[in-house]
Amino acid sequence: MNTLLYFVVIAACMMGLSHILPGFHVNGWWPAVLASLILGLLNAVLKPILFVLTLPITIVTLGLFLFVLNAIMLWLTSKLVPGFHISGFGTTFIASLILAAVGMIWKSITRPARV
Repeated sequence: MNTLLYFVVIAACMMGLSHILPGFHVNGWWPAVLASLILGLLNAVLKPILFVLTLPITIVTLGLFLFVLNAIMLWLTSKLVPGFHISGFGTTFIASLILAAVGMIWKSITRPARV
């Protein structure tokens, strides 16, 4: 149940970003939900592969390249989902930072209590 709510929260964040962030466009709830699902799928499948391939760059930049990797995953999502468009790398980068922060906050709130 928490996983489904996570995707709804990310979709709601995308809808909010479309009203606040210039260059970030979502044409309704269904593209936002589909984009959150595709982003989750890409982060689960493609991101680990890209992480291993870009490990030297990540080490040299002391982990800061992971922010760029997150932006690349969001950009790829915008290319795959109709009704979801992001124009410019700066907008993609800022949106990926905000979505990552919302995801971290959500996961920290819904984390099961340690006994």
